[in-house]
Amino acid sequence: MNWLSNFIPPRIRSFVSEQKEVPDNLWQKCNACEGMLFHRDLANNHNVCYHCGHHLRLSVKSRLNMLFDGGEYESVELPKVAHDPLKFKDRKKYVDRIKEAQTKTNLKEAVTIARGKMGGLPVVFVAFNFRYMGGSMGAAVGEAIVKAAEIAVKDKAALIAVPASGGARMQEGMISLMQMPRSIIAVEMVKDAKLPYIVILTDPTTGGVSASFAMVGDIHIAEPGSMIGFAGRRVIEETVRETLPDDFQTAEYLLEHGMVDMVVERKEMRKTLVNLISIMTQQPATIDPDDNGGPKGGKSSESAPANTNAKAEASENGQKASTQAKAALKAVQNISQNVEDVKGHGAAQAAGA
Repeated sequence: MNWLSNFIPPRIRSFVSEQKEVPDNLWQKCNACEGMLFHRDLANNHNVCYHCGHHLRLSVKSRLNMLFDGGEYESVELPKVAHDPLKFKDRKKYVDRIKEAQTKTNLKEAVTIARGKMGGLPVVFVAFNFRYMGGSMGAAVGEAIVKAAEIAVKDKAALIAVPASGGARMQEGMISLMQMPRSIIAVEMVKDAKLPYIVILTDPTTGGVSASFAMVGDIHIAEPGSMIGFAGRRVIEETVRETLPDDFQTAEYLLEHGMVDMVVERKEMRKTLVNLISIMTQQPATIDPDDNGGPKGGKSSESAPANTNAKAEASENGQKASTQAKAALKAVQNISQNVEDVKGHGAAQAAGA
């Protein structure tokens, strides 16, 4: 092929030999409507499909930037635990799987602890990353939940859990199952301190996570379309020998059957959380109707009428979120009162006996 290099003019040769590489992550397909989504538009819409409104999975970093005031928060170092207490090995060594997950996600474990403010109110987040071994709960995750609860009590802050998990981590056997009661104890520490504990159920929340701390919140908020359950659909159908509804184990199904307090779109999540925390702690919150979280700066260049309409719409959405928050809180108070009435009735019967 010497004649190519000897006789083709240099200008043409530069086009032939030097091909520009095109990134393969510029576009993403929606899982629901199969529409093509441009990465920049998708990020600006908080990873929500702008064709059908389907909520795609959101990274922990993006979620925290969206929720905290100005996108500013402090990441808390996770407690150190033994990486492979059982010396487990299947097709790969457990330690090798951990290294792969750490390389892929650039995280030390499946959870992130963050502290900061929302609407000027102190909050502590413990958020799961599903890309880290399916967000599975092992000893490190259990320790992280306990530490997050301790920080919340110390800072007198609301604790917000964001599970996205397939359940307990099988490579740690019984040790992973022990994290279920430990996480419950951690949550009780927060409740005993009269501090709010809110759970944001995301896709997916299953297994031992849904059977422990994820379903004992003061308020349960779910993202639209999230899969929430314990065992898999096929296992349940084989056990009960019945065909389950098509929307079984979805956020909307659980809302209809009383397992979830509200289903909130991602764009309204920050306002809803701020309203809830303000009501539950009886502290005033400050939030700009135009503020959707994220880093500060970057004023919109829209015209004045459009900006006014946006403010009016944001204010209306904020009022709706506040109404939902008050209704959910009232429901929780009613449940607590019913529990106390049952306890009192039982004590009276015991005394009479």
